[in-house]
Amino acid sequence: MSWLDRFARPKVRGLFRKDDIPQDLWEKCPNCEQMIFHRELENNQRVCPHCDHHLRLDARKRLTYLFDDGEFQTIELPEVAADPLRFRDRKRYQDRLRDARSETNQDAVIVAHGTLGGHSAVVAAFDFAFLGGSMGVAVGEALLAGARLAVLQDSAFIVVPASGGARMQEGTLSLMQMVRTTVAVDELKEAHLPYIVVLTNPTTGGVTASFAMLGDIAIAEPGAVIGFAGVRVIEDTIREKLPEGFQRSEHLLEHGMIDMVVRRHDLRATLSKLISLLRNTAPTAEVVELARPQADET
Repeated sequence: MSWLDRFARPKVRGLFRKDDIPQDLWEKCPNCEQMIFHRELENNQRVCPHCDHHLRLDARKRLTYLFDDGEFQTIELPEVAADPLRFRDRKRYQDRLRDARSETNQDAVIVAHGTLGGHSAVVAAFDFAFLGGSMGVAVGEALLAGARLAVLQDSAFIVVPASGGARMQEGTLSLMQMVRTTVAVDELKEAHLPYIVVLTNPTTGGVTASFAMLGDIAIAEPGAVIGFAGVRVIEDTIREKLPEGFQRSEHLLEHGMIDMVVRRHDLRATLSKLISLLRNTAPTAEVVELARPQADET
């Protein structure tokens, strides 16, 4: 090593510490594998500018994009037993919950209310980062609370699931939430209030088999995986190869399972229009009765 290497390299390295260099400036698109500058990605609502792949959103960002001016109020959700079965696998369930809350600063779903396109709305948004957005007792209580708030406020209720299904650590109690969330939907229908579901990637398992498929209007983001069992499980069961794009939102739209596929940038405007159409059922113009043709006199 020359004197230049001994002197210059330590001096230059001393100017730049690893702690001074942010580690999250770039993010790789999971679809096209292009590197995207994080600020560009956030400004584009976490949609890849290269291939239009819709990356996952946390619940609070989702609510910010949906409500007018990004303003909303969250509600306090009912308290439930943290670990009713005292479940433990490689890790205690209580520890998993604690770690998930410390990482996300929330639970699997957030319920908020505000205005959407000038219309009063209640939105329940799932966060896949919290134990895969799985549905346990707390999620069932949250959806029931959101539906009843919508009835109380005479508002539309919008649910944005991003979930792997029922939460295995709560056993049968998690499966019971399929029934409870269906009851919540029934209360909305009895009150003649719009119930709209926005299916995001992924929406699977017991969530798909309950409230996620009961909306008056079923919207999906482009490329979202929507189904009950996974493709590999289905193929192993029926011993057949499934078609390309099976369980993707475009495939479901083609086969009549959902009503529309909407890009994230257009979602708020679309929801606003749908709420207006579902709430304002009266004719927009004066109804003119047509004259009945008179029978020929003989």
